[in-house]
Amino acid sequence: MNPVVRIVITVAYAILCIAATGRSVYQVGTKFAEAPVPYFISAASALLYGVIAFALWKRRTGLALVGTVIELAGVLIVGTLGWAKPELWADETVWTGYGSAYGWVPLVLPFAALWLLVRERRGATT
Repeated sequence: MNPVVRIVITVAYAILCIAATGRSVYQVGTKFAEAPVPYFISAASALLYGVIAFALWKRRTGLALVGTVIELAGVLIVGTLGWAKPELWADETVWTGYGSAYGWVPLVLPFAALWLLVRERRGATT
């Protein structure tokens, strides 16, 4: 992977980690009883973003791939359920609306990261 692209993606995940951590700390700390599932998802996404950023930084491509696949699945599942069954969500998560509150970065970033990680992995094996 181009080093500049790796840095940009790593920084993007680190920023999402910080943003999601702030959101989840506030949600869990002040109103967890109101909507435990969405707030747990926000906290889990913050942790996942941190793991992916760390894996990219340390060049642990396998871990970054697994984390990114989990993230993409989460964004698609939560986004779709939020659209199809909004009554399931008492409040928003980081992934609600496919990450619309974050400029759809949570939806776009895993596709970009997966494309680049798979490309890097293929280049390493040839």
